[in-house]
Amino acid sequence: MFLPWLQQNWGNVLIIAILAVLMTGLVWSLIRAKRKNKGGGCCGGCAGCAMQGKCHAKPADRDQA
Repeated sequence: MFLPWLQQNWGNVLIIAILAVLMTGLVWSLIRAKRKNKGGGCCGGCAGCAMQGKCHAKPADRDQA
């Protein structure tokens, strides 16, 4: 019962398995980057950022902004 279906759809099963592995790797990579604080919106360079000077300001400066 299952074998004829698998013989007809082995290409689809293979592609879905490859995509599942790639997506799992991507999610795993994003989780690891987030844990190491390498992900997110801040790259450390404020020159071209729209929030330039706001996110790394001193706590007293944040209260006034």
